[in-house]
Amino acid sequence: MGKLIHIGFGNVVNTGKIIAIVSPDSAPVKRMVQKAKETGMAIDATQGRKTKAVLVMENSQIVLSALLPETISGRAQTGDGQTDED
Repeated sequence: MGKLIHIGFGNVVNTGKIIAIVSPDSAPVKRMVQKAKETGMAIDATQGRKTKAVLVMENSQIVLSALLPETISGRAQTGDGQTDED
């Protein structure tokens, strides 16, 4: 079971459910985000800020974050920014 890590602005995700953390700049990722928004499979955790990372989750959902992919992956690997699962 994964730990919960902060992805910005009080939002957390379960590291055990993350498949990939990618930059939103490429055309294929932009298409994936648009399709997820249209089908209700996107979770916007940016709080109105620019999307800097797209987290692809196990259940085909995607999570949009305003933190850089490097920041989120660093937290996932080191455990920095973790919260207890209650």
